[in-house]
Amino acid sequence: MKEIKLTITIEEANMILEALGGMPFKTVFGLIGKIQNQAATQLNDNNRPAMPFEGDKA
Repeated sequence: MKEIKLTITIEEANMILEALGGMPFKTVFGLIGKIQNQAATQLNDNNRPAMPFEGDKA
C-alpha cells in the first residue's frame, strides 16, 4: 500500500485519535497504534523507537 506523510500538531493528532476512539475497536486499533507509535518516536528525545503497539504487524 502506498504511504503518505502528514504534518499535524499534537492537538490535531489527539483530535484524530479521539474521533477514532468512537469507532469499532476491531476496525481502528491498528491505525491508532500506528499513529501512537509514530508520534512517540518523533517526540522521544533519545530518538529511540517506542514499544510496538500490539496491533502492529511488524
